[in-house]
Amino acid sequence: MKKSPFSRSSRLAFRSALPSALLLGLLAGLAAFFLASFSFGTALLSGILSALISFAIIYTIIYRVQFSRLETLNEIHRNIARKRFQDYEEVSTDGRDELDYLIKQSIRASKTVEREIQRLNRIENYRKEFIGDISHELKTPIFAVQGFIETLLNGAMEDENVNRKFLEKAMRNVSRLIFLTKDLMEISKLETGELKSEVQDIYLRDVIADVVDNLQYKAKKESVSLKHEEIPKNLLVTADRNQIRQVLINLIENAIKYNETDGSVTVGIKNYSKDPERVLVYVEDTGIGINQQYIERVTERFFRVDKSRSREKGGTGLGLAIVKHIMEAHDEEFFIESTPNVGSTFSFTLTKVQRTPAAAEVEK
Repeated sequence: MKKSPFSRSSRLAFRSALPSALLLGLLAGLAAFFLASFSFGTALLSGILSALISFAIIYTIIYRVQFSRLETLNEIHRNIARKRFQDYEEVSTDGRDELDYLIKQSIRASKTVEREIQRLNRIENYRKEFIGDISHELKTPIFAVQGFIETLLNGAMEDENVNRKFLEKAMRNVSRLIFLTKDLMEISKLETGELKSEVQDIYLRDVIADVVDNLQYKAKKESVSLKHEEIPKNLLVTADRNQIRQVLINLIENAIKYNETDGSVTVGIKNYSKDPERVLVYVEDTGIGINQQYIERVTERFFRVDKSRSREKGGTGLGLAIVKHIMEAHDEEFFIESTPNVGSTFSFTLTKVQRTPAAAEVEK
């Protein structure tokens, strides 16, 4: 099929300008005809000339006006089809007619498509990175379990000096896989918004005391002192009890794991200077600390400052990432302060409940 020598915009401008020019040219010709019939007697010739001149002038004006706008509209659509997005701020639309409206809507559509493509690219990059991270993290324990079992099957099963030791090592790696799977499921739900926060009024002291008591055995096993400061008994905050409990568990377990022998972990609260309506909960340790260059990255999935120690202690590399997502879901803030070989302080805000304890107790 032979291609037209005229562009699409030219053809559209021609079609849109032609009816208006014909109509106005005809009206001008009729007007000239009636005027000429009263004065000069050459009415027909005057009408025809006036119609032709009017048609030519009106057509040229409309064509030029329509062509430039149609060319702009066509360019926007071509760029969308080719995924080439430009800044159309210089395009002015005064809202004179439907064509201006279409140009404006097309510019909006271009921006929407651009944002959506950027979002999909981020999701795709996230998916690739996530799969790569999971593959790397799963590979180590799976290969370890495989190696221990193969060694046992190849004869070590009969050696009483090594069979139990190998089974215990295999079991530790299986446990690590279980913890990793659990954390992966939780962070996946948090990141996709599937896991919703069930916000309610909770007594902060009860939650902190419960977590500290439950983790005392881990602290004693690592020769670390774990305690919580005095917390007002009637302090109410609004939060998801289970999720805040998970945040405290993750932070305290990290503080124990990366501490020194005979070190300490302290949990407490203090006023949040930037907002009197909030309270700051902190977990302070005397551990190995974190270099400043890594502080912004420790909340990334699977990021570890000391990879060998993390795996030795059974960490999944997802604890702080889960904490960050939970606090974001609560619209609260999360802070990290650390000095190498001195210790770290992890803290987060919670919103205080502005009601009397008695009223909250009645609701419970």
